[in-house]
Amino acid sequence: MKDRSVEVLPQPLLDKIAVVAQVRSFPKRAIIVTEGDDTDSIYVMLSGKARVFVADDKGREVQLNQLGAGEYFGEVTLDGGPRSASVMALEDCRCAVVKRGELTTFLEQNPELALHILRKLARRVRDLTENVRSLALMDVYGRVARLLLELAEEKDGRLVVNEPLTHKDIASRVGASREMISRI
Repeated sequence: MKDRSVEVLPQPLLDKIAVVAQVRSFPKRAIIVTEGDDTDSIYVMLSGKARVFVADDKGREVQLNQLGAGEYFGEVTLDGGPRSASVMALEDCRCAVVKRGELTTFLEQNPELALHILRKLARRVRDLTENVRSLALMDVYGRVARLLLELAEEKDGRLVVNEPLTHKDIASRVGASREMISRI
């Protein structure tokens, strides 16, 4: 069971960002950002859910993360490089969009956001290290079990996965084929 609290911005910080940001709405299934694009904005989810993924030229995808209200993405572009992943709205979303220039000023005035971004990036490095470990050292059964444990929440002494998952969703998250997940 992952603690996602480190991913969510505290409300006072969200309120400050909303003042300097442009708010944009995205319908369900809209691509918010595309892997490889040269854009320079950070997006803060005000409402809705989105999926972060990478894809190859054959259309195969691997889901990296899901985001909800209070979470943000695009901080990796602060180094001036292209987008490292695509983000698609899983439901109608509203995002506060802050350009790099505005963000730099905001970070100078609100160092707590800089600390939040550093903690989130450190957490992401840990998660990616664990993903590499599981891809290299676990079989598909182990990766599926790990995913289910990460998604589970304790309710009445039992672990429950509330998120509806298809075989395709699970396959995308563990780096396996849908057929293999169906067999498992």
